[in-house]
Parts: sequence; structure tokens; C-alpha cells
Amino acid sequence: MSVTSPPPKPAPAPPPAKAEEPPPPAQTYAVAMPGAASEERAPPAAAQPKAGQPVRIALLLPLRSEALGQAADALRAGFLAAWERDRDGFVVTVVETGDAAQDVLSSYAASLEQQDIVVGPLARSAVTAVAGSALVNKPTIALNHPDGRGDTALPEKMLVMGLSIEDEARQAARWAAQEHPGATALILSGNAAWQRRIASAFSSQWQRQGQTAQTQEMSAINGYLSDPELVALRARLQTAGPTVLFAALDTDQARQLRVALSAPPLGEMPIYGTSALNPGRSRLLPGPELDGVRLLDLPWQLQRDHPAVMVYPQPIPRDDARLSADMERLYALGIDAFRVAREIALRPGARFTLDGVTGQLSVSFGQGAAYFERSELPAVYRNGIPVPLSTQP
Repeated sequence: MSVTSPPPKPAPAPPPAKAEEPPPPAQTYAVAMPGAASEERAPPAAAQPKAGQPVRIALLLPLRSEALGQAADALRAGFLAAWERDRDGFVVTVVETGDAAQDVLSSYAASLEQQDIVVGPLARSAVTAVAGSALVNKPTIALNHPDGRGDTALPEKMLVMGLSIEDEARQAARWAAQEHPGATALILSGNAAWQRRIASAFSSQWQRQGQTAQTQEMSAINGYLSDPELVALRARLQTAGPTVLFAALDTDQARQLRVALSAPPLGEMPIYGTSALNPGRSRLLPGPELDGVRLLDLPWQLQRDHPAVMVYPQPIPRDDARLSADMERLYALGIDAFRVAREIALRPGARFTLDGVTGQLSVSFGQGAAYFERSELPAVYRNGIPVPLSTQP
């Protein structure tokens, strides 16, 4: 999933809070926000924590942001849940930042002076600003991807591990190609921006593998696909249809599509999708409409009884409402962000893998350009519930 920052917004300028000695286990303070004309600060000299001293981690999040506050709060909760389980030798400071990229740069520069590792920022524009600055001289774990991902050269000490629905689409393309070599894929999307993005990501990866792809964007009114277009699609597939469908759709639209194509032989046509096809436990509907549809999602959403998932507490929302699936995924990202930061601190310059709650994580840090890859869990709908394929008979 992607998080996009809102336009810059003036923020109050509280003075920096002073950390007490010894520092409390987890501390939150606000960094004074500079004006728009503030100059970028020179990076402080990089330093390793002294032997026997705890590793100091700063977690940069826009907790009071109107647009990103809920996402930031979910991430913080997950990060601290993981820290509570493996806190020995680590001190976490939660740094509240503003929304504007310049505000984040100021908070980031201040954190570098006092901390050993920085986790954040969260907003895409803020990650872009930090990546393009000359500040990054200590391990930095960004929680989102920069703008123009392939065009942004990341500093060697910056690792990007944000959730990405486009990465899911590319993984789905590799998965479908393995199961159906030589197939032609029809990529169906609605007209939302995120649907177009994942349709494009799947198409590029599919064709990169030497396979043929066709695309079709379908009209959606109030979130529902056009019935006449579904009738036309059914006729098209019955005459000379592709052998694989990729649904760049949400759960309700995918259910509507599957019902429209339920008659033989179309009902047997394989359909692949991303985590957008899993609305979360509280919104799953019983029934066979989606049965057989394949998707990718986080172990946190699909394997609640897995040992690597069960060791962490479930998120507790601030009010009586249940967290949305996206907020639960961000909570899981917070857990894995701490675990990656911990491994980087304990094993400098190493390559390692983690059985993460957001997927199988492969990390290389400290040997040239940082490397990060996440493989999410394949699943299939059974009786209205997405079930990991590894548990299928």
C-alpha cells in the first residue's frame, strides 16, 4: 500500500523536549518546525553506539497529521509491540513530525545527532526529500517508497521497506506465469488511480516474462462495475478469451466479476489479485462467489495462528471500531520495521532473512547499496475466506 502526504500545512512550533537521563524506555517528543525558508542542515558525523550502551532508535511519524495520523498511530503501535518483546539493549524515541517535507528534514537531522538508527519517515514526499538530501549517514529505514521509485537513487545507508501493492501485482504476475506458462492474461481494472497502477505493474512484469497481456478498464459507478460491460466481457471471453485473468479490483468488484463469469467454462478461468481482494476479517462475507480466486497478502492477515504472528499482540483501536485491513497491515509493518532495525544493529554489514509478519524478508545492509525484498503469502478463497495455499491439502 502507498501513503501520500497532503500539501504542506503550517504547524505550531513547540520547543524541543529534552530527554531525561536515564532515558525512559519509549519517549515521545515534538521537534520544533522550521519556517519554509529554513536551510538544510549539514549532516552530523556518523558514530557507532559505544560498547555496552543501548542502541538508540528514532521512530519518525506524523502522529498529529490530519491525513496520516491514523496510519502513523498504527505503525507506532506495531513498532512498540515488537520492541516490548525484544527491548533489551534498545531505546526507542518516537519523534512527532509535521506533514511538510521540510519539517521532516529538520526532525530527521535532529534525530541523527542523538540516535543511532532512524526509522521513517512515512509519507512518500518526505521519503523522497530525505533520500535526495545529503543527510543520510546513519542507518535509515524508510516506511514508504520515494516518488519515481526507479528514478530515485537511494543513499547507501537508506533501506526502503514500505508496503507496496504494485510489488504485490508484480509478484502475482510471476506466480501466475509459473502456474500457467505461455498463457495470455487479461488485466481488468476499475477506474481508480490505485487500480490503474497495479494493472500497469502486473502488465509490465507479465510482458517482461515474455507473455502476452491484454488490458481492459471497466467503468465503476458508486464502486460497482457496469453490468453492460460485464455482459460484453462474458461474450468476449466465450469466443476467444485469454486463459488467465488479473483483477485490479476491490473485493466487491471481484465478487461481481466472478458472479458474471460463473457459467461454464468461464467459471474455471483462473483469477489472480492482490491484497485488495482481502477486506479483512470483519468484512468477509460467507459464500462461494470468490472461491478459487488467488491473491497475495501478509501473513499477519492470513496466518493468525502462525508462531511468528502469535507472539505479537493484536492491535487495539483507540475507539470501539475495529481497525480496517489497511491499518492492520500498517501495524504489521511497524512490527517488522523494528525487527529489521534490530537485526541491522546486531549484525552490521550482514545479509539476513526474516520470517516476518509482512512476508519473507530478505535484507542486505552495510555492503554497498541496501537491498530489501518482501515475498508475500499466496492464498486462495475457500468458502468465502482467503486461506494460505501452504495449508491446503
